Amino acid sequence: MSVLAGAGKYWHTIRHLKPVQVYGRFAFRLLRPRVDTAPAPAPAAALGRWVEPARRAPSMTGPGSFSFLGTQARLQDIGWDNPRLEKLWRYNQHYFDDLNAEGGASRAAWHAALIAQWVADNAPGTGTAWEPYPTSLRIVNWVKWMCAGNPLPPAALHSLAVQTRWLTGRLERHLLGNHLFANAKALVFAGLAFEGAEAGKWLALGLRIIARELPEQVLADGGNFERSPMYHAIFLEDMLDLVNVAGARPGRIDAGVVRDWEQTAVRMLGWLRGMSHPDGGIALFNDAALGIAPDHAGLEAYARRLQLALPVAAGAPLPACQAWPESGYVRLEAAEAVALLDVGPVGPDYLPGHAHADTLSFELSLFRQRVIVNGGTSRYGLGPERERERATCSHSTVEVDGQSSSEVWSGFRVARRAYPFGYAARCADGEVEVACSHDGYRRLPGKPVHRRSWTLRNGRLEIADLVSGGFMRAKARYILHPDVAVEAGEGQSFVLKLAGGQRCVFEVAAGRASLEPARYGPVFGPVQDTMCIAVELDDKAATITINWI
Repeated sequence: MSVLAGAGKYWHTIRHLKPVQVYGRFAFRLLRPRVDTAPAPAPAAALGRWVEPARRAPSMTGPGSFSFLGTQARLQDIGWDNPRLEKLWRYNQHYFDDLNAEGGASRAAWHAALIAQWVADNAPGTGTAWEPYPTSLRIVNWVKWMCAGNPLPPAALHSLAVQTRWLTGRLERHLLGNHLFANAKALVFAGLAFEGAEAGKWLALGLRIIARELPEQVLADGGNFERSPMYHAIFLEDMLDLVNVAGARPGRIDAGVVRDWEQTAVRMLGWLRGMSHPDGGIALFNDAALGIAPDHAGLEAYARRLQLALPVAAGAPLPACQAWPESGYVRLEAAEAVALLDVGPVGPDYLPGHAHADTLSFELSLFRQRVIVNGGTSRYGLGPERERERATCSHSTVEVDGQSSSEVWSGFRVARRAYPFGYAARCADGEVEVACSHDGYRRLPGKPVHRRSWTLRNGRLEIADLVSGGFMRAKARYILHPDVAVEAGEGQSFVLKLAGGQRCVFEVAAGRASLEPARYGPVFGPVQDTMCIAVELDDKAATITINWI
């Protein structure tokens, strides 16, 4: 890459940032708070009602043994900050999610010992353990464990206060988004876990941040503004946890604030239901992986335990076409088919770190089984696999001249990005049609523009792609779920055999089709081999149909 091109990439990345993200980054690196080891405030009395929160799968496999991201290790072998393990693994080690995971009560002795070991081994203010994000999640998990009736010993209570004081000086204002919200949630939990003036300051600071961030981070249609179904589910769990802890400490938070949290959670729950496949799991748009956040069923059950007023009965049918205009997603449904479409921006302009170049991609389920998918997210950090997973070629959409629709680079950077326009939808006579364009390729010499339409009716989905302007080559990819077997049929057709025994026919009416190998990373860790039907546009257009019986 030339010096000029590299400078341009940096400019198009940083020009969208808010001033606080720029000067906040320098302040975060240069200014470190003093570790305050003063005695902890008095613990708060448990006065209200605490309900069972959402549960994740266990991550402890034995006393001091962990399994994260497909890798198992023992504390005695690796310690708390082993550089041989990737950063996300070490983050998980310090979250303490297992305290509140499925069957956690049976591992209470392991948990108590692990908390004591953590306090003894992790000096305040040092290492991965004390970075603000894992500190925030750990504070919440320790307080939730306490609310469930598990007493923290004096040394751990003191550490909880020290961690909270440290966090107040390490708020991630330079990152904003879900990181800053997680910081604020931790301050609220810690403020409610203790009594007195100092705890009141923690609580007030957390509430101020939430009051400012919540209207921006949750869009009018109920979607999280980072446009990741996984982070949406995490944020929804945060909202339900806040409602829960407010009920456990009645009178400490204004009732109007709690009602606003409840209403926000209900809107977010409706969005998550619509953006989930019939198998119950989320769609894989932007940074999204299965098994990280609780699914819709688990979060809805949590909301019901909190006695929230849900507008839709469990299992009630969804409409044939459901759009979330601010988020930029659409759900189409007809009998055995559910298609989820991305017709929105990659994320907030100043915070696209979890974005993929997946504009106008889609996922399709037939007979409650995933058939067409996006490539998923198997890892964070830096490296070629992360870059590949964020690129357009790893999504079920159109790639032009080997370029991505948005300039994703490094681990969490985006320079020039695609903006959708020209959205239109029609629903009549048992047929639903959605069309949209984006300008992400206009940075290329011929200024191409991609337009895609989806038409769904019982037994048939038609997708038409048109790329206007000048270009050398454009290719639409349809990534198949690994459970789908594919065979070449007559002409330009393919027979897709689903795991449940059903078959459908993929036919190419315009364009040149071929089979290509592909990769699918639905969870953090392992990646699966699969196949992709690639359709090269002919005379700037391609049209395919998927027919099922």
